[in-house]
Amino acid sequence: MRLDEIDQQIIASLIQDSRRSYAAIGKRVGLSAPAVKRRVDALQQTGAVKRFTAEIDQSVLGWNIEAFVELHCDGGLSPSMMRTMAAEIPEVTDAYTVTGEADGIFLIRAQNTSHLEDVMVRIREWKGINHTRSSVILSHL
Repeated sequence: MRLDEIDQQIIASLIQDSRRSYAAIGKRVGLSAPAVKRRVDALQQTGAVKRFTAEIDQSVLGWNIEAFVELHCDGGLSPSMMRTMAAEIPEVTDAYTVTGEADGIFLIRAQNTSHLEDVMVRIREWKGINHTRSSVILSHL
């Protein structure tokens, strides 16, 4: 599917606030609410828009530590196994396969350093994980 300028503006508006009404989006892009809905439906059907999510301030929930954890595997851990591991560890909020020294990277959210340490232990226990390297996030820029 080729996206025109209006589709791109609709996507940009949804990225800013996925709860914005079709009427409000329509005002921004010069379309009626029903026309915006038809376009959003088409964007979903083609896979351009996969899902709508809420961005949560984790610190409000008491999850004050974030860390990137590099996974260094011994060759026996496939991407599908990494996906399974990420799904089974609730503290993993994002997971990626990557090029470079690491085989994968997880974004971890934890309540405190001891909670993060517990998560790290659980990750290292997985068969196929050779070692990990972590970087605690100090601030978002």
